[in-house]
Amino acid sequence: MPDTRPLPRIGSHTLPNRVILAPMAGVTDRPFRQLCRESGAGLVVGEMVTSDPSLWHTRKSRQRMDHRGEPGPRAVQIAGGDAGQLAEAARLNADMGAEIIDINMGCPAKKVCNKAAGSALLRDEALVAEILDAVVAAVDVPVTLKIRTGWCAESNNGVRVARLAQEAGIQALAVHGRHRQQRYTGVAEYDTIAAIKSAVAIPVFANGDIDSPEKAARVLDYTGADAVMVGRGAQGNPWIFREIDHFLRHGGRLAPPSDQDRAEALRAHLAALHEFYGEHQGVRIARKHVGWYLSDDKRLDATLCRDLRARFNGLDTADAQYRFIDECFRYGSQATPVPLTRNVTSKGTCAA
Repeated sequence: MPDTRPLPRIGSHTLPNRVILAPMAGVTDRPFRQLCRESGAGLVVGEMVTSDPSLWHTRKSRQRMDHRGEPGPRAVQIAGGDAGQLAEAARLNADMGAEIIDINMGCPAKKVCNKAAGSALLRDEALVAEILDAVVAAVDVPVTLKIRTGWCAESNNGVRVARLAQEAGIQALAVHGRHRQQRYTGVAEYDTIAAIKSAVAIPVFANGDIDSPEKAARVLDYTGADAVMVGRGAQGNPWIFREIDHFLRHGGRLAPPSDQDRAEALRAHLAALHEFYGEHQGVRIARKHVGWYLSDDKRLDATLCRDLRARFNGLDTADAQYRFIDECFRYGSQATPVPLTRNVTSKGTCAA
């Protein structure tokens, strides 16, 4: 059944659909955000940025904070463990054009949790409340929050944290259906997300293992959440956003992307990466993204996929990467694209 509920709002922003790109460090850079937005994401959230402004001069931070040319609303995620510092970071980002500030209390990475940030904050509900109050009071733009279900199975406190968020004035809440100790292992559970949705009136976004239109619809129906947030399911598969949106609106599946769709998306993504990072860094970063595209291609067996990834990873210029894509797909307006199932030459391209 099509989802006919009103579309979710974050402050004054009404989302165009119910499919959101999750913030992922090292993944959701500006080129990937733009690609996912063009592919149907109703909202994209930038990579996590440290709340310590003294570290913003680094190349990594500058790139993570680069939202030039992006349409609104621009959502920036900040991470840290000090309420005053997070409030100042929120103010500075809002001054630089952020239209939504998202607070990270969901990252399970050791280097984040060891600094009492990310999901480590869920162990201290008093500090959670202090941070939320400080950040909401610091800015005029809406503030959102991303959490996990808790720190561990014995402290599944997601409902209590959600109530604290609502009391502090948080405008929307994204919940990953795992506790911190699970990291990304096992399977996401949605009972806690359903309980959170029942406990608060603010929009709730369900996150965790959303990898198909059917799964998105089932999770929304089961939890009552207002939207789904897609993370790893979008890696190598930006089309998942339009596929989920279409399924939710019409109850049927879109045709999968054609070879021409895949070739054009890969080429455009490579061009955006090379332009954004420069050729040297862009070539390196492109390797993981193309690896995800290859892994997502269901027509490739594991051996061929591994071989293609190895060949692509050996390429060290932008031109060589373009040739790999062009020859694999017979790219060009006058040619009929062919699947990525050809033998690979020693130069890293696909031979007939």
